[in-house]
Amino acid sequence: MELVEAGEEDLDTLVDRWYSLAKAMEPYDELNELAYAEITEVPDDGFRDHLDDDEITDYLVVHEDETIGFVTLRDGNHPSRQYSQYLRIVNLAIDRDHRNQGHGSKVVERVVEMARDQGCDHVKVSCEWQNEDARRFYRDTGFRPKQVDYARPLE
Repeated sequence: MELVEAGEEDLDTLVDRWYSLAKAMEPYDELNELAYAEITEVPDDGFRDHLDDDEITDYLVVHEDETIGFVTLRDGNHPSRQYSQYLRIVNLAIDRDHRNQGHGSKVVERVVEMARDQGCDHVKVSCEWQNEDARRFYRDTGFRPKQVDYARPLE
C-alpha cells in the first residue's frame, strides 16, 4: 500500500470517493445532509483548491497498482501548546471492497510516519460521534478521545 499525492488529473477520482464518504456520513446527523442530490452535481472546486493550499494535501491510497481510497491531510499548529505541531486526517476512506483488510490501519501508520518526518508531535482526527465503527477504528489504531465537537444549526 502506498500513498500517492493527488494532482489535477485525479480530481474526478477524489470527488467520486469524497461523495461516497459524504453520503455514508449523512445518516449520522442532519448537518451532514449534502447539497448535491447526484454526484454529477458536485463541483471539483473544493479539491482543486486543495491543490493550491500549502496546508492541505490529498493522497490516493494505492494497493497493487489499484486506487482503493483516499486520505486528505491538513498541517496545523497550536503555538501556545507544548504539543503544537500536528497533522490532521480530514478525510480517510477505503473503498468498500477493500475494507477490513488492514488498508486503513496502514494508511494511519503511513500518516504517522509522515507527521514525524515533518516534525509534528501529534496526529489528529475527528469522526462522527454516532459512527461507532470509525470510533473503534481510530481507538484500535492508537488514537484516544481528546475533545468533543459540538454543532448548532442556525435555523
